[in-house]
Amino acid sequence: MTNLTFISPFFIVSNVKTSVSFYTDKLGFQVRHIGPDNDPYWAIVGRDNISIMLKAIAPDIKPVPNPTRHEWAPWDAYISTAEPDALFEEYQSNGVLFKKPIHDNTDNLRGFELADADGYVLFFGRPNP
Repeated sequence: MTNLTFISPFFIVSNVKTSVSFYTDKLGFQVRHIGPDNDPYWAIVGRDNISIMLKAIAPDIKPVPNPTRHEWAPWDAYISTAEPDALFEEYQSNGVLFKKPIHDNTDNLRGFELADADGYVLFFGRPNP
């Protein structure tokens, strides 16, 4: 029997250090890996049971968040959280700027949207009971 335990989005970023700083300083993530030691260009950041991989490829390879490609693709990642209201308050106190504050959307999800340092849009939320 297989046992899938989690999935990690893989985001192409402009600058690994800038991206890692956003996730750790603003969102309370931890650095799970960064490398190589002498000139890091990729990292894994995470919090609780989720991880996000970040990689700077080359100066001419830019991030392409979903919302820049089509309005019907508003998010790059959905991150499930049991208490979106509490997480919203935590992030608000960290000075996070939100694309959409805490709300109930048309898909019957309660949550909020924010953009990371490269414009990737993350939705933190849960289905309404």
